[in-house]
Amino acid sequence: MRHGESAGNVARDAAHQAGLERIDVRDRDVDVPLSERGLQQAESLGTWFAELAADDRPDVVITSPYLRARDTAAAVARAGGLAGSTTMATSDERLREREFGILDRLTSTGIRELFPEQAELRRQVGKFYHRPPGGESWCDVILRLRSALDTMVLHYAGRRILIVTHQVVILCLRYLMENMTEADILGIDAQGDVANCSVTEYALGQGAGPTQAPALIRYNSISHLKHTGAAVTREPDKARAPR
Repeated sequence: MRHGESAGNVARDAAHQAGLERIDVRDRDVDVPLSERGLQQAESLGTWFAELAADDRPDVVITSPYLRARDTAAAVARAGGLAGSTTMATSDERLREREFGILDRLTSTGIRELFPEQAELRRQVGKFYHRPPGGESWCDVILRLRSALDTMVLHYAGRRILIVTHQVVILCLRYLMENMTEADILGIDAQGDVANCSVTEYALGQGAGPTQAPALIRYNSISHLKHTGAAVTREPDKARAPR
């Protein structure tokens, strides 16, 4: 799942509406908290999980180390959304948000005005391969996620794992889980943002062997938010540059 709406999402919206170059976020990205609406979204998801049978709820939780992800997981737990024997695993830095380097906290307008050479380079090489100075490309994110998935398989085989992370990470996980191409995942990305507190689910079939790829059950699902009356937001994940 993606974390709930953050204060950074709200600030980013305000900056775009005002046509500003920079987004007014004072905290380090790792310390950006949930907004009040984001907290409500996370509690809503926990309530939805709580209505499921106990053996359908997550029994392992792994989060990005960023505050907005950790607080989302905590809100889900408080709402009773986890199985009774759930393992709250240590947050994994490999699930952190993509790093934007010198483009951090800039709007699209800011990138074009302050770093036109980076805007042109991104246009030439494409968003999948573009690595801003001091930041990461999507490929860099995928590289760290390969080892994160290996760790989960090693330590939590047969468990129901809830990963609380960020928009680009969810897309890159889909790329890995479904053995996609660059064109495949960018096509999905072009269809729209991953909503705050949306759920993407995979499952193995009955009697599936260890080499069988998991099947996608749902992607970017927000039915639980609508079910409980929580607000739906689809703002991009970062209080900064485009994905």
